[in-house]
Amino acid sequence: MGTSAFAATVFTDTFSDGDAAGWSKSGGSWAVADGAFTQSNTGSELARQFAGQTSWTDYQVQARVRPNAFGSSSALVGLAARASSSTKMYRLALLGSGRAELQAVNGSQITSLGSASVGASTGTWYTLKIEASGSTIRGYVNGAQVGGGSNTMADAGRIALVTAYAGGSFDDVTVDSSVSTPTTPPTSSSPTASPTTSTPPSTSWPTPTSSVKVDATIPVSSSGFDGGMKRYYGIGDGGQSESQDPMFELAAGATLRNVIIGAPAGDGVHCLGNCTLVNVWWEDVGEDAATFLGGTTYTVDGGGARSASDKVFQHNGPGTVYIKNFRVESSGKLYRACGNCSTSYQRHVVMDNVTATGTKVLAGINTNWGDTARFTRITILNDPSHSTRICVKYKGVPKGSEPTEIGAGADGVNCIYSESDITWR
Repeated sequence: MGTSAFAATVFTDTFSDGDAAGWSKSGGSWAVADGAFTQSNTGSELARQFAGQTSWTDYQVQARVRPNAFGSSSALVGLAARASSSTKMYRLALLGSGRAELQAVNGSQITSLGSASVGASTGTWYTLKIEASGSTIRGYVNGAQVGGGSNTMADAGRIALVTAYAGGSFDDVTVDSSVSTPTTPPTSSSPTASPTTSTPPSTSWPTPTSSVKVDATIPVSSSGFDGGMKRYYGIGDGGQSESQDPMFELAAGATLRNVIIGAPAGDGVHCLGNCTLVNVWWEDVGEDAATFLGGTTYTVDGGGARSASDKVFQHNGPGTVYIKNFRVESSGKLYRACGNCSTSYQRHVVMDNVTATGTKVLAGINTNWGDTARFTRITILNDPSHSTRICVKYKGVPKGSEPTEIGAGADGVNCIYSESDITWR
């Protein structure tokens, strides 16, 4: 995957304040309503909202995008980076044909940098991301790369929300100033990882600096929480009861770092929106280590978990979970996309640089809902019979029913990895 650096967020807008301060309009009929920024005129040839600085060079921009209506065969709803003028930009577009295309747009000249079928349809939210690093431009939809390559058309510029002959809604826009730099250009089928550090998983469990008894859930605001490698314990009974409170509850945008979670730990960590867990360790997972509830992007970078009789990470909300530089031991599943939640979202997981021992399954996903799981640099320890299953497929069902297992193994569509991605030791 090459080298990477910590990403610094330089811009964010969730539109929860009810206004579009900081954005400048060019065409279309725009309004902030119901927590999203919406363009409603399907007759507008090109509607754009710009934000940020014209001097921005290397960065990644991400947003949730929902096509509401496609008004013609050339209609699109999308996200743009390095907009050096109102008609010159790199654009990631959801098309009425159901495809997504990464484009270099220079007036009426449009150059495709790659495309893929993503089943884009009206009324569904998709997470779009563009990474621009030097001359390398890459585009992702729901964590899967749909295009990328080298292009020198624009080396700096603002971000933009874009529609053409379409209505669309936009939410949770973020811009990070650093992006990963691959050693070789990725292809459209390459697994991708979030822009955080890339260090080997620890080979030993950390020693806590002290212990803290917790009697009630600790709320973590968007400013984050650094535990200083203290052990926190005391919530719940250590069992699998679904009614237990979490040890930490993270607000949207929060980062929890340098924490050891001891037993009992209740339902571990709850992420109410986008969240980041850095160097968090679970000594004895009770119900779940962490549950991802809202938002679209969740990153687990470093740390480890052990003794999860069922699963470590539970993904209930939409979007993508990134798990990297992580160690898991003596557990059922490392990741499970909810198969019977009240809302049947499409969910994705990307695992990179993960070491597992005594773990039955790395990822369980629901293929009938379009879930995907991507794996790179996975190491399985002490499993001479190769009994660990990398990716198990389920048929998701409505709430109140139980999902059924329908297959396992790499298929290039939902479970994405090759033999070279898995090392058995």
